[in-house]
Amino acid sequence: MLFAKLLPREGNFFEMFNQHADRIVEAARAFSLLVANYSDLHLREKYNQDVDNAERAADRVTYEVNKALHKTFITPIDREQIHGLINTMDDVADLIQDSAETMALYDVRHMTEEITRLTDISVKCCERVRDAVKLLGKIAEPETAEAALKTCEEIDQLESDADRVMRSAMSKLFREEPDVREVIKLKAIYELLETITDKCEDVANHIEGIILENS
Repeated sequence: MLFAKLLPREGNFFEMFNQHADRIVEAARAFSLLVANYSDLHLREKYNQDVDNAERAADRVTYEVNKALHKTFITPIDREQIHGLINTMDDVADLIQDSAETMALYDVRHMTEEITRLTDISVKCCERVRDAVKLLGKIAEPETAEAALKTCEEIDQLESDADRVMRSAMSKLFREEPDVREVIKLKAIYELLETITDKCEDVANHIEGIILENS
């Protein structure tokens, strides 16, 4: 009993979730600016660096959450829920960075309308993830829990929108692009961008599970 009393309780997990969600949005918005200014090499490099900085900051938060899990005796929600949520959120940040790196590695020469549309949807998804995460600390309140679930539904809808855009983009790509190298490059980019929204949906699923078990 004395051992249990000496171990820390609660921890600031919800605040760390919020910090990580903010870094996800920073990375997504920097990537959006990279796409919008892709023809300007200087700005492209700047926004690529901004994406990297946000992803590294997100990694640090993930590390702090996992470290706190080992030091905290009583957590505000189930340990597996904390671990699953923060690591899935970190996957979102990683995928944004992967998308930026892939564009550079593949030497993509220009942005297509489909890349822009998928990027816009990805940013909206990441913003909704942040909004849902910020409600987690108060899900004991029925109205807050309902608002969080509604936000998760919006993420699901955005993922469906991205899926439709990607299917259309792939169809157009294979019909109209004669250069096989460009097909390979753009196919990889489209798939990465759509996967960002898939992973945001996974975050939403984690949040829904937390709400159903704890509200």
